[in-house]
Amino acid sequence: MLYIGVDLGTSAVKLLLMEGNGEIKKIASREYPLSFPHPGWSEQKPEDWFTQTMDGLKELLDGADKSQVAGISFGGQMHGLVILDKDDNVIRPAILWNDGRTTEETDYLNNEIGKDKLSQYTANIAFAGFTAPKILWVKNKEPDNFAKIAKIMLPKDYIAYKLSGVHCTDVSDASGMLLLDVKNRKWSEEMLRICDVREDQLPKLFESYEAVGDILPEIASELGVPGNVKIVAGAGDNAAAAVGTGTVGDGACNISLGTSGTVFISSSKFGVDDNNALHSFDHADGSFHLMGCMLSAASCNKWWEEDIIGTEDFVTEQKAITDDKLGKNHVYFLPYLMGERSPHNDPLARGTFIGMTMDTSRADMTQAVLEGVAFALRDSLEVARSLGINLERSKICGGGAKSPLWKKMIANVCNIKVDVIESEQGPGMGGAMLAAVACGEYKSVQEAADAIVKVVDTVEPDPGLVKLYEERYQQFKKIYPTVKALFPQIQ
Repeated sequence: MLYIGVDLGTSAVKLLLMEGNGEIKKIASREYPLSFPHPGWSEQKPEDWFTQTMDGLKELLDGADKSQVAGISFGGQMHGLVILDKDDNVIRPAILWNDGRTTEETDYLNNEIGKDKLSQYTANIAFAGFTAPKILWVKNKEPDNFAKIAKIMLPKDYIAYKLSGVHCTDVSDASGMLLLDVKNRKWSEEMLRICDVREDQLPKLFESYEAVGDILPEIASELGVPGNVKIVAGAGDNAAAAVGTGTVGDGACNISLGTSGTVFISSSKFGVDDNNALHSFDHADGSFHLMGCMLSAASCNKWWEEDIIGTEDFVTEQKAITDDKLGKNHVYFLPYLMGERSPHNDPLARGTFIGMTMDTSRADMTQAVLEGVAFALRDSLEVARSLGINLERSKICGGGAKSPLWKKMIANVCNIKVDVIESEQGPGMGGAMLAAVACGEYKSVQEAADAIVKVVDTVEPDPGLVKLYEERYQQFKKIYPTVKALFPQIQ
């Protein structure tokens, strides 16, 4: 049978057609615009997601045996606020995960409701990108729109609704709304009251590997697929990527170098760190995970190369960073171009270069950007280690994982073995695997991961380089606390 994974990203939707044995038959992609109406704001039109997803599905299925399509599932950008009226029309553009407009609402939740209560209700504290502060922002700033809300949805779930007619979400994605009782996998009554939301305004909760319903007849007809194709709940992009990289079961780790960067640690037990520096979420395999998320990762390199240097030849730029330069760079970069989430929770933080001299080269600056992301990922790893979690290795995925240099930096900055998998398709692969589980191809997510995911290379840390980078990291982690007070003054 054939399974489709839909990865609804920030810049494009990527679609993947997979055989039941994990073989990828075809990949398609469609881009859509991203708008920044005000500094720090980030929005998209859900209608664009659906239009481009349908277009991508048609390309994906062109030439395939459509009668063999059994299930469609999703990985998607998390935290985005999609609001529908009583006729299921989109009320306003979606407010995205990397939108920083909710400082007031986030402060209200953390300081007036209180971090302790939020953690008690949801296992997390408020971050500017989370969905609950966005709901409060609409209530405070756009009361007419708030009054029209009949359904509150997440980005990928809007596509699932358009394909199935079911208002649905899964527990991994819902974990990032600050509305879910993560420990008990149900909506938090206290948070609904705080946000002035009724449970009937929220989608029905599913596990990631559960079917929400069959494809709508008109969609099946348009795509030319059987009418009993299952639409499967899917997962937030990071949980879906974790499934796609086999990061399931107790103690497995995945580092994602996408637009944002994440450290994802799966766990059989529910747990929360003392300062809520890491997110405590439900996992797509039915268990739990801890996650550190930085808002700008591979996007930092894209910004530096394309917008500042003016090149798209990333490979050539990195060739100038030879092995003898690693661990010896005196230039540092704070990768906080969109503010930062883990572990600082500071939407006002900004990207910062420090340490340049008259002999600083273009290559030094490029190296600082790559190293800055690696150092920031280590910040989250250090929180996990403080909980007694011993991490010796990690899978890696995302666009940045295509760079051998960046993988080498991460292995040595974090002092872990970095496992490279055969297929780095991230959330799309995870979505297809979840569809396969829902359709009975595999008994569990663990069984699917064991059968499909294969490690083909491992980047080992070098003890000498680990020592050099340890010294650099100790300097790096002093920079943010030193300049933190400046950020509010320069907005």
